[in-house]
Amino acid sequence: MSTPRKLHIKSYGCQMNVYDAQRMVDTLAPEGFVETAQAEDADLVILNTCHIREKASEKVYSELGRLRVAKDEAARNGRAMQIAVAGCVAQAEGDEIIHRAPVVDVVVGPQSYHHLPHLLARARAEGRAIETEFPVEDKFAALPAPKPAAIRARGISSFVTVQEGCDKFCTFCVVPYTRGMEVSRPVARIVEDVQRLADNGVREITLIGQNVNAFHGDGEDGAPWSLGRLLHRLAAIPGIVRLRYSTSHPRDVDDALIEAHRDIPAVMPFVHLPVQSGSDRILEAMNRKHTAADYRRTVERFRKARDGMAFSSDFIVGFPGETEDDFSATLALVDQIGYAGAYSFKYSPRPGTPAADMQEAVTTASDTSRIMDERLARLQALIDRQQAAFNAAAIGKTVEVLFERAARNPGQIVGRTAYLQPAHVMASPDIIGQVLPVAVDSLERYSLIGRLAQAAQPVVSSRVPSAMTTGA
Repeated sequence: MSTPRKLHIKSYGCQMNVYDAQRMVDTLAPEGFVETAQAEDADLVILNTCHIREKASEKVYSELGRLRVAKDEAARNGRAMQIAVAGCVAQAEGDEIIHRAPVVDVVVGPQSYHHLPHLLARARAEGRAIETEFPVEDKFAALPAPKPAAIRARGISSFVTVQEGCDKFCTFCVVPYTRGMEVSRPVARIVEDVQRLADNGVREITLIGQNVNAFHGDGEDGAPWSLGRLLHRLAAIPGIVRLRYSTSHPRDVDDALIEAHRDIPAVMPFVHLPVQSGSDRILEAMNRKHTAADYRRTVERFRKARDGMAFSSDFIVGFPGETEDDFSATLALVDQIGYAGAYSFKYSPRPGTPAADMQEAVTTASDTSRIMDERLARLQALIDRQQAAFNAAAIGKTVEVLFERAARNPGQIVGRTAYLQPAHVMASPDIIGQVLPVAVDSLERYSLIGRLAQAAQPVVSSRVPSAMTTGA
């Protein structure tokens, strides 16, 4: 029996990359690879990269510098280590990666990682292999199904990609250039994936895509289905008790999606809905194709459909031309919506995007970076206050928690609420995989501390009392 080869994957960035990393493991398992937590021990190291922010891609080159030392050490010990760069940096900077980091053996874009076994063999034979084209064949159809043991080892929550790419062409975003145009998977394939996961103990599914609510995959009746209709179908699969989706675009929130939140208890009342800015002038420059008022109306549609709805979002600070008035409009929108959490970033120009050529600075002053830092700090402080208030509102209430695993503290089991808040209780591991009511007693940083409600029984409904909602 041959000795297993060791595989180490380090992922950067979005949920899609987390999912892609798991599928790379599934793809390489038939080749004899098993995962290791230590890059230095690996026969193959894959950096699964993100190109959204400048610092993210620079981190990749820094990591490649460290891996060069590990590869040299492996060679001195008579062991051949291969290094691959996958993901969006690979797609955008394939030749540049080889120029800056000759230690790399394989460069493969996010639409081609199902070719990894072939590319690794080619690199061994020819010294290097690069594939950054958009292949004609369906990547997902070519990927092997994950083994039951691998599914069980990953826990009771799982990502499932339903859509890739984006046709929106926001001026700051590289996704259309690195992931391609919007493509939706057939419903039957998605159902097959989710059924397999449910059969092996998965209880929560997060549907992912760069623009997931633009989903328009061929349905079981031959007609295109919306995301709302897909959620109805997946909620009918036995064993699936929670459904989520990310990331959404405000323009693609249709009535079917709103109704899914109204009618399907398994669809969680928590939506990640990026807005990026509260200024209509900046939104137009970003080519977001919605106004701040449009966004507020969309949030209100969700809240009218279901009690207890909460939201997270993404914000870019310092987009070219942003004035103090523009930034104040963003603060006003955040104050009005009331978020359960959000991500905020300083604008980072990405080569090849229209915004990278915009000459207008954030300010005419010479200390642009300082002003951006100051604005980011103000925005994040407001978001943090809202998140703290949202979490504190759970104290003294009973919330439903899907329990996931043993916690670090002996005897504790940790799960998540409908709003992805970690919740810890003292209990038996037998509750893992169940949704149970928890009486919340206190808050430690971002985690709820509580106890199983008296005579707690597994529950199917995942609706949360309206008292848990933030104010508009």
